[in-house]
Amino acid sequence: MPSSIRRVLYIDDDPGMARLVQKALTRRGYEVMLAGDAADGLRLVDENDVHVVALDHFLPTGTGLDVLAALRQQADAPPVVYVTASAETTVAVQALKAGAIDYVPKTIEIEFIELLTSAIDQAIETARLRRAKERAEQEVREARDRAEALLSEVNHRVANSLAMVVSLVRLQSNSIEDKACRAALAETQARIMAIAGVHRRLYTSSDVRFVALDEYLLGLADDLRSSMRQAGSFSQLQLAAQPLTVPTDRAVAIGVLVTELVTNAFKYAYPDGQNGEVRVSLRTEADNQAAELAVEDDGVGWDGTGGAKGTGLGTRIVRSMVGVLGGELQWLPRKGGTSISVRFPLPAH
Repeated sequence: MPSSIRRVLYIDDDPGMARLVQKALTRRGYEVMLAGDAADGLRLVDENDVHVVALDHFLPTGTGLDVLAALRQQADAPPVVYVTASAETTVAVQALKAGAIDYVPKTIEIEFIELLTSAIDQAIETARLRRAKERAEQEVREARDRAEALLSEVNHRVANSLAMVVSLVRLQSNSIEDKACRAALAETQARIMAIAGVHRRLYTSSDVRFVALDEYLLGLADDLRSSMRQAGSFSQLQLAAQPLTVPTDRAVAIGVLVTELVTNAFKYAYPDGQNGEVRVSLRTEADNQAAELAVEDDGVGWDGTGGAKGTGLGTRIVRSMVGVLGGELQWLPRKGGTSISVRFPLPAH
């Protein structure tokens, strides 16, 4: 059917009024079909591409409200302009609540045809705008789904590429006899694994903008235990993390931060082959405006004063990640061992 044709179905049990409306609307460029009862009207809607239905209230069986109820069950029903000679405003209110797009009082005056024509024009335009809006929203949803699928695939490939880098670093480490060099490469592996873990988490996430931090830290802790065992340390790593979701970039910074703090604790808290326990905790404050990450051990202890142990690279990385988070780094007093706290603000989602 050419797009210029505007097809109207007029449902009315008054044949004289129906023919009058048909002639008047035909002169105005409409193609008009007539139905004298609800069943015939619903059949014509099913069989034809109807742009708008003009529906009388009083029908041989039931009322136009019954037709409205039937049309509401259809997925793409045409808009309805309700017509009635009843002087009761409750009829109009009921029709509009039942799904009619407009209401026109039925009279024998010429104004009725003018009002009906105007209402039909408006109903067709409203329906056109609604369909255009629905198409635009559907296109946006499809574009978003494509982008999310692509980003998920990118995260998958990045995670795989980083895993390959970790394997290459491990191969390089195995060919080196110098213990200090091997230890440095092991720390590098752990840092890369922390970042890869975020991308693995994003690959299976329903929203790639955010990471469930508690679940991510659980996987990171497993990776760190495995790395420490390979390095010959059998100290225990315990994790207690409250559920918390953070933006992706912050998850990366927190992952690297935890990796550095835990690695330093394994390396310096229990020297000369000693074993102990390292505890990581994550909690949110009561107002959910900030969170606190804490790492503590029962080892030789350090209060953060004096020169950093080793090369100091780990300490510089820790301070850098705290800066990325906009957080505050503190060494908490303990009778034995080391306790480090990082408090950082939580952005509103």
